[in-house]
Amino acid sequence: MRRKIKRYSKGKIGKVRVVRDFLPPPEQLALREQNVKVTLSLSRRSVEFFKRQARARRVPYQRMIRALVDAYAERQRRA
Repeated sequence: MRRKIKRYSKGKIGKVRVVRDFLPPPEQLALREQNVKVTLSLSRRSVEFFKRQARARRVPYQRMIRALVDAYAERQRRA
């Protein structure tokens, strides 16, 4: 269902100022980490959990698992 976009066209906009471009270029946004393929046995319960969560968010479940492992490793590295 699409929501209707409200357009405001009555009245003055007010004072406008140009904002300097502060965003990084696309090649800096799409950083690719070097991944290593591993074979890992997980419980069916865990895999089903990640599949449900990933489906609800429309992302691959492997990406969610990788993000979890990465977050854990980063936190432990800083501890």
